[in-house]
Amino acid sequence: MQKYLGLSCLGAMSALGAASCCALPMALMLLGLGGSWIAIFGRIAAVSYYVLAISTVLVAVSWLMARQRGTMAALKWWLAGSTVMTGLAWVIVFREAEINAYLILQM
Repeated sequence: MQKYLGLSCLGAMSALGAASCCALPMALMLLGLGGSWIAIFGRIAAVSYYVLAISTVLVAVSWLMARQRGTMAALKWWLAGSTVMTGLAWVIVFREAEINAYLILQM
């Protein structure tokens, strides 16, 4: 079960990273950290939906495996954290335009 739990946490973190690929450079520019390295985020943005879909599947499989093996009580907080991070990643992706507009107003 530890393998599935690790995969769900890794998937949730990667989903959060892929989702913030467009808002994060704007936030870093507000802090004065700009430059040509920001172009790296364009490649990540191209695959963000795939990363989010895969991480959602990994989290769902982890929930199913925990339920099937009877370890839900011991792992529910880890799984809930992964679910919240993945859900937050989906919210960031769907609200990306509003987040970027807000950050542009702060400049």
